[in-house]
Amino acid sequence: MTASLIERFDISRAEIDAILGETLADADDGELFLEYRESESLVFDNGRLKSGNFSLDQGFGLRAVAGEAVGYAHAGDFSEAALKRAASAVAAVKTGHHGTYAEPPAGTNRKLYGDENPIPTPGFEAKVKLLQEIDAYLRAKGDDVRQVSATLGAQWQTVEILRADGRLAKDIRPLVRINISVVCGAGDRQESGSFGAGGRTGLAEFMVAENWQAIADKALQQARTNLTAVPAPAGTFDIVLGSGWPGVMLHEAVGHGLEGDFNRKKTSAFSGLMGQQVAAKGVTVVDDGTLAERRGSLTIDDEGTPTNRTVLIEDGTLVGYMQDRQNARLMGATATGNGRRQSYAHAPMPRMTNTMMLAGPHEPAEIIASVKDGIYAVSFGGGQVDITSGKFVFGCTEAYRIRDGKVAEPLKGAMLIGNGPEAMHRVSMIGNDVALDTGVGMCGKNGQGVPVGVGQPHLRMDQITVGGTET
Repeated sequence: MTASLIERFDISRAEIDAILGETLADADDGELFLEYRESESLVFDNGRLKSGNFSLDQGFGLRAVAGEAVGYAHAGDFSEAALKRAASAVAAVKTGHHGTYAEPPAGTNRKLYGDENPIPTPGFEAKVKLLQEIDAYLRAKGDDVRQVSATLGAQWQTVEILRADGRLAKDIRPLVRINISVVCGAGDRQESGSFGAGGRTGLAEFMVAENWQAIADKALQQARTNLTAVPAPAGTFDIVLGSGWPGVMLHEAVGHGLEGDFNRKKTSAFSGLMGQQVAAKGVTVVDDGTLAERRGSLTIDDEGTPTNRTVLIEDGTLVGYMQDRQNARLMGATATGNGRRQSYAHAPMPRMTNTMMLAGPHEPAEIIASVKDGIYAVSFGGGQVDITSGKFVFGCTEAYRIRDGKVAEPLKGAMLIGNGPEAMHRVSMIGNDVALDTGVGMCGKNGQGVPVGVGQPHLRMDQITVGGTET
């Protein structure tokens, strides 16, 4: 790679600046976003290397913002011709508009992760050997292990954001992930379990035996637990949510509703509720993109704004939204560093980074002991949320019955059903063990996917509807 993506163009920086300046004259905002990305994925399944993929993608996206309208064009070709075609396309959004180009985002010298590309080191042979060791380790655990799948993924992304005022922001973003899935069987019954980890680091820590074995053991434990699970009951129960990954329900049922675009357009269940009580007392929710090496963290967002720790709900009161530059300006607010895009082929919009509920005063064991008859949800799989109404449905991949304050039999097929804002009012106990997930989150919105983090402590939520399979 050259020292700068800008240098990949077949014209000079001065010529690029001239085209950009002319394109964004009279616009309210906009930028030239350049990206170079390498990605690798290795999948080991059923005792063999099933696939190995390496891809390289690069290109630019040009955006012009005029009021609520956005003009966007992109190309995978760093050429004058491509840039001029994009400029002609996006300039049309300014027709009849006479805006004042916005001030640039503040600069930052902060660095949340290293620059090293995680793909070359360790080498291909070492990665395949690790996947073989994971497979052998799990198969040696017992005859009930019927299938093992393990995936290693790594990515290295370089972005540059050039504004019409000449400011250039840069970021280099590593990202890795390991995921292990196990299928266990007894007779004709088979159940699965999975666990993973990752972050904006290299793969070295996952090459250490005790680290990958801990991931493998968790996947195996979940599969064996599900193998003995009984059908979940249906009805209304007090619920205990585990710490860490169960924060995905908070992310979906509450987090999306606190993104600026939904609230500006008044399509969120939280629209118009700023300063009002939207959750139980004690509930504080933040979005924090400044955590070192976390999956959802960014030194700068995809508009060049440094990420922040944004308080969204404080002691149950709605105090903030996550904002990109356009929605912040239209709402008279400040950009929070939440302008994100999947790639150069996509325009940015408000997205979460690492979203979590903060700790409370209770021990996890105390929370479980307080429930006479309820459900303990340790891990979630898929879910659906309607942003406008706040209604959600989430499936549990690991759950247990609570009987007389003790964790009892594992459950299969438990579905939590409710309304996000209403469910936040049903939080009655908050644990002191806040944790983020282990680094596997991926968030979809309007066809774009970006890596995120979720988290929370143990929670008790009173009288939540559970859809089960027990007859």
